[in-house]
Amino acid sequence: MFCEENPKPASLFSNKTNKNYSDVKKEALSCQRCHLREGAQQVVFGTGNPSSSLMLVGEGPGAREDELGEPFVGRAGQLLTKILAAINLQRSDVYISNIVKCRPPDNRQPSPQEMEVCMPWLREEFRLIKPKVLVLLGATAYKGLIDPQGKITRDRGKWIEKNNLLIMPTFHPAALLRDPRKKVPVWEDFQKIEQALKN
Repeated sequence: MFCEENPKPASLFSNKTNKNYSDVKKEALSCQRCHLREGAQQVVFGTGNPSSSLMLVGEGPGAREDELGEPFVGRAGQLLTKILAAINLQRSDVYISNIVKCRPPDNRQPSPQEMEVCMPWLREEFRLIKPKVLVLLGATAYKGLIDPQGKITRDRGKWIEKNNLLIMPTFHPAALLRDPRKKVPVWEDFQKIEQALKN
């Protein structure tokens, strides 16, 4: 269920600005709001189709993403591209982003404070994309946006409805690289996502 008491999910739905996509991206790329920017090569803003019905949100950029300036382009991103292809979608059909836009040192998980500082950028992306389906890739995205006490192994594959939006938490593609047994449940989740996009 959607955790109404958690302030973070509500913050995703609360933006009321009138900035357009290019303005938001330009501002984000020059962001210096937190110390993560100091150790990162660049800000990695979301990418894909800004009119997509499907938005995917992960944790944060890794080394390859930090180098190229695009989310999900490393090994996990290549696997995500294959997962999307399995439900007849290309990366250019969807919108992909992360909770934090700068690479945390040594690819560690971003802290709750770092996620909160970066949340305005994700909020702007969400406002502009207006997706029908939001997919949360991994525990960090799930805990940061829905339930700080949530468990991805328990809650993945279950739809959460909020403000006419369908939200699906599932395993991060990097988890599948570490444990191939997770591929079957993720495939089941993406079949549900494919069906929701058709309805």
